[in-house]
Amino acid sequence: MKKIILSTLAALTLGSVAVNASGVKLYEDAKGQVFTSPAEGRTLIKDKSVSVFSKADKLKFSGLTYIGATYNDYDATTSTGAPGRADSAAFEIRRSYFQLKAYLLDDPKSYYRITFDVHQDTKGIGGTDGDMVLRVKYAYLYLDNVLPFTGVEVGIAHRPWHDYEEHNAWYYRNISKVLVEQKNGGDLSNSADFGFNFKTRTQYFDSEFGVFNGEGYHAVQNTSRGMSFEWRTTAHLLGVSGKDKQTTKTYFDASFFGQYNVGHKDATVGTVTEAQDLIFGGLHTVYNQPSFLVSAQYVYSDNTSDIANNISAQAGSGYSMNGEYRFGSEKEYRVLGRYDSWTPEAADIENRTYIAGFAWEQNRNVQWVANVDVTDNAAGSSREDFNGIAYMITTEVRF
Repeated sequence: MKKIILSTLAALTLGSVAVNASGVKLYEDAKGQVFTSPAEGRTLIKDKSVSVFSKADKLKFSGLTYIGATYNDYDATTSTGAPGRADSAAFEIRRSYFQLKAYLLDDPKSYYRITFDVHQDTKGIGGTDGDMVLRVKYAYLYLDNVLPFTGVEVGIAHRPWHDYEEHNAWYYRNISKVLVEQKNGGDLSNSADFGFNFKTRTQYFDSEFGVFNGEGYHAVQNTSRGMSFEWRTTAHLLGVSGKDKQTTKTYFDASFFGQYNVGHKDATVGTVTEAQDLIFGGLHTVYNQPSFLVSAQYVYSDNTSDIANNISAQAGSGYSMNGEYRFGSEKEYRVLGRYDSWTPEAADIENRTYIAGFAWEQNRNVQWVANVDVTDNAAGSSREDFNGIAYMITTEVRF
């Protein structure tokens, strides 16, 4: 007696699915469970197919959610003797995406994408402090092959770096952001913005070059400032692209990435105010085999201030290393680790993060992660009060 998983029920509601199509009959018991074969206490589900009307030739739905629980055990005091942060525990929805792709053109690789992101409002915007609110993460038109081997995203689009690292080298965005976005790291950039991004893909090389507002997808563009030019170039040294295929492919990539954001933030010293540019660049490499992965990167962010004794808070340098070992008949078990180091130029005091954990890929839809996240910032760091250990349990659900 084969049970039909919940996705079948979703398809019955959302898609053009006929229950008795192709001779398949579904049966329901008193508890609402659905089966493919009759038995005592089960009744035949009558045809209740519903059409989805669209002017697109094809619609594709998908979802991604990170459900977690975290206990923060902060150090009792800082190096100055000041009290540390109070320990805390909480259940969390760290991210919840619902995505639609609509294929509008004759080219089957061109589409419109919109991704909704549910997050908790912790700033009291509009009097909704603590509510789960909905915002748009991506909303762009992708046109394939506008140039040889090149497509373009136009709208609220991917920025060139984050998506590559999260799908080729660091597969655990559910527990930590990448170095350039992490608060205890560079905190230089987020993953989406208003603009356009040209994406080139060949066997041995791919790249992304884009122009964006620069403030990111959840910030207002300051019209007195300039735009942000951003890039990534990647050499596939073995001629293999490994995106999301870490358990089936062997690949070796080397990348150069960065951005030049004109007038990123205003800085004031005395009576003088200037718009500081944000300029950073990074080198990254990753080697993967089905049983293991190792990756490392170095990032340097420049100070552009002309005002004496004023250094941008985002100027500095750092590096990150991560790896994982996979085992099991389908490489479904993973031991993972990561180390981040970031030193702001203004203070020249190192911020350090250590991550160690274990992951279980239950199936293609569900992943479980248990990990510790250790913050060990040097004495005198502006983030020294974050020192301590976070104990995390995470469930990633995707469909």
